Amino acid sequence: MNQTNSKTRILVEGALMVALATVLSYIKIFELPQGGTISLEMIPLFIMCFRHGTKWGLFTGFVHGFIQMILGFSNVLYCKTLVAQIGCVLLDYLVAFTVLGLAFQFAKLFGGRTVAGAAFGTFAACFLRFLCHFISGMWLWGEYAGGQAVWLYSAVYNGSYMLVDTVICMLCMALLMKAAPKLFAQQ
Repeated sequence: MNQTNSKTRILVEGALMVALATVLSYIKIFELPQGGTISLEMIPLFIMCFRHGTKWGLFTGFVHGFIQMILGFSNVLYCKTLVAQIGCVLLDYLVAFTVLGLAFQFAKLFGGRTVAGAAFGTFAACFLRFLCHFISGMWLWGEYAGGQAVWLYSAVYNGSYMLVDTVICMLCMALLMKAAPKLFAQQ
């Protein structure tokens, strides 16, 4: 297969993974009142990252984040200033989903495309996404803290769904890596 066909195939696969992630984002296991859900939407993004590497993982995460931003743009409008709206776009959507593409970089510390690598890479990327939401919660959504420390509010609120989401993703990716290692073979 020549390089053009290979890139086209990867782009099509990436589009399919973004579409699947978008559909999965609507199948919510649990949803918090001010945003944040437990769903399986990150799994296709991680699959793309582990199949094709960091560059394609970052690109796929960015595209998915952009689509999520468009679909949830009313959330951005709750921000009172233009600077806050830009912060929301970046921290709650674009950067938060793009960092998921770094999973394979972290996985290399534990053998790359192995069960341990998949679990650790998924954990580390989810932690980076949590940090994006944590910073956003402190900076943009602190008014919902109701008198408690803003950092604590943001940590508990975002941690309550991200921790469960992270564990689900780690288990799914480890099981996929164990059950179908050829799916993740060097492309």
